Amino acid sequence: MSPRALLCCTLWLLSAAAAAQAPEDDLYLQAMQSIAEGRQADASLALARMIAQGPRHAGEWLDLALVQCALGHDTEAEQLFASIERNFDPPPGIRDIIHQQRSQGCHRWRALSQWSVSAARGHDSNVNQGASSPYFTDSSGVPLELLPEYKPHSDGYAVVSGDYLRELNPDGDLAFAQAHLRKFDHQSHYDSASLFAGAEHPWRAGRWKMRSSAMLGVMTLGGQLYQQQAQTQLRAAAPLTLPKGLDLSLLGGATYTRYPTLSNFDATTLELRALLGYRDDLTQAQAAAGYQYDRGDAHRPGGDRDGWSMRLYGRRLLSDQLIGELEWTGQRWTGATLYSPGIIDLRRAQTTQTLRGALSYALSKEHSVQLEWRAVRNRENISIFQYRSRQVQLSWRWTGL
Repeated sequence: MSPRALLCCTLWLLSAAAAAQAPEDDLYLQAMQSIAEGRQADASLALARMIAQGPRHAGEWLDLALVQCALGHDTEAEQLFASIERNFDPPPGIRDIIHQQRSQGCHRWRALSQWSVSAARGHDSNVNQGASSPYFTDSSGVPLELLPEYKPHSDGYAVVSGDYLRELNPDGDLAFAQAHLRKFDHQSHYDSASLFAGAEHPWRAGRWKMRSSAMLGVMTLGGQLYQQQAQTQLRAAAPLTLPKGLDLSLLGGATYTRYPTLSNFDATTLELRALLGYRDDLTQAQAAAGYQYDRGDAHRPGGDRDGWSMRLYGRRLLSDQLIGELEWTGQRWTGATLYSPGIIDLRRAQTTQTLRGALSYALSKEHSVQLEWRAVRNRENISIFQYRSRQVQLSWRWTGL
């Protein structure tokens, strides 16, 4: 089976996993787990099944009452508590649970939200991704010197960005929005602005934890609309017994990108990634690897392309106020056809590596500053596209609930 066929098959299997609903023996545990994970609709379904079966003894009556209370059903929960006290002779431990539940009251859902605003000042050694070599040799063997606009240009810049996240309902659905504005000191035709908005929905397929998301976005470059994007993703966490702190999941996605000002560059990208994460009180780490297939316009230079991507990320609390981050990403693309027959008789092979390090210092609960360094190296078999860049950035961040 070809990598492209394998990718499409796996994406289909992920989307079809909803049909595999594994039975659960303990409806109470199933309901409480759903409540803990923010899936009130699943908890309500488990509750309905508990009611349909009918409680057989005092313990099941109590389970039913606690689920009703956790879902915010005060009246139903109190009726069940009273029935337990009236029809059974519960031991002191059960009476204490009922008394404590009555004292603290039943759950009341409130939508949680989080936002942040940041401002930054930085410097980029290669704003325009100018070629590393000032010379280019075409297929006829004639060496040509690049025009000044295709050589690296450095510049300082300022950034203002913000993001917002909010719960939509008790089932854990989320909505989010992100805005980003970058302005250069001199290279104004590379000024950019972007806005992305989307939503996420958690659910379960048997014992698999699933999360679906969709996002729309636009980006401007030099004051003109440059890119429009639509993306869908499905993340599936396998029901495996792993060492404490570890988690493993698969992510499949499809992204459509449109370039209104460029001809023949629109594309649809399919991806499949495996993600292994680790978390404890001080450390957070993740490793990811995946395959990508990019189907372009029929007349796009180089045609379709495919490749792989990798990511290693680590984050550690260095002191009460200081956090360190280190990240490496690598990506490789290989074109399906000659890039430009007669001029560039090569199938484009592109390898991009990015190394990033950051230190964040908390000034208070809401405010922090971050010093970030980033290096990008893009190596290709077509010299005109090779480039290197380095960025250093100091930013301030304000977060709130």
